[in-house]
Amino acid sequence: MHFSFFRVTIQLFLIFGDLVFYWTLVRFFGITSSRKLLALAFAVVVLCLSFTFTSSLSSHHLSLWARSLYTISVSWLGISYLLLLASVLCWISFGIAKLVHLPLDRRVLIETMLGIVSIASIYGLINSGMLRTTRIDLHLHNLPEVWKGKTAVWVSDTHLGPVRNHGFAQRISTMIQNLHPDIIFVGGDLFDGEAVDLDEIIKPLAQISAPYGVYFITGNHEEFGDKTPYLEAVRRVGMRVLYNEMVELDGLQIIGVDYRDTIGAEQFKTILQKIAIDPRKPSILLKHAPLNLQAAQERGVTVQLSGHTHHGQLFLFRFITSRVYQGYDYGLKWFRNLLVYTSSGVGTWGPPMRIDTKPEIVFIRFM
Repeated sequence: MHFSFFRVTIQLFLIFGDLVFYWTLVRFFGITSSRKLLALAFAVVVLCLSFTFTSSLSSHHLSLWARSLYTISVSWLGISYLLLLASVLCWISFGIAKLVHLPLDRRVLIETMLGIVSIASIYGLINSGMLRTTRIDLHLHNLPEVWKGKTAVWVSDTHLGPVRNHGFAQRISTMIQNLHPDIIFVGGDLFDGEAVDLDEIIKPLAQISAPYGVYFITGNHEEFGDKTPYLEAVRRVGMRVLYNEMVELDGLQIIGVDYRDTIGAEQFKTILQKIAIDPRKPSILLKHAPLNLQAAQERGVTVQLSGHTHHGQLFLFRFITSRVYQGYDYGLKWFRNLLVYTSSGVGTWGPPMRIDTKPEIVFIRFM
């Protein structure tokens, strides 16, 4: 139901955005030929409806051509968003020029905007595949000597699916292993929720290992439907699923909670009470979304690691995520005496593009 709602919302956005773009092209290029208008309308309709068609196709077919069509359609989703912004800017610029009696060639304006969109789209597609390592130091109160100087990796929002699959997982696996961490945390949305061969797509991650182990928590994309196949696939490659539970490793408490179970503040508080965290010892909470921070802070959690937000992923969306997550949508920040790090994630959801944000694997050193 949740996933279907997203698809309907995205399709409505595409219809609106593509209609605005079509109207802008016609007016600013002065297109009057019925043949050209029909051809342009046909192209816009095909691109507009491609998302619904290819989404349904990729949910039931694993073939290369189905995945390729889906990749093209979700790429158009990102481009369509940029074209909508460009169209709005065209009309605003033209309106201001008319208001102050400034001569402005509409054709030159729309061509300039289309050029900017082309450059931004290419940049976004390339940037989303340029994985970075973000390094942070965590100073934990009462950290046992055995943990000082040790390291961890936090990787979230991989979104393995039709767009990013086996090869992407292999790149991530290699990057993680080259960091030689002492412990590895996988923070949910490992899968994108589309039909894929789970064992094949996750196979490269069987190569990652660490002395203290590899730990996984669920994200919302594992829970659009039955999460059991995803959890089983994760376990088969050697990851331990922390499902509203805690493990203590040489005096450091590692807590992992489920995404769906911790959306509501009261239910989240109940889960933390049952886990029985010792506030005198340092603790790391793995929680997919940076929500209900007060509940974790009140239970004496030392550090919370989250993801989910993608830091907006596309231009301007970071202002939305910042407001929704009250400033905790990216980076290392304090919530009273709780230290929170929210990652921008390593993969992408929807358009395989990143503009004004970066894909990252987080390398943590304990101090």
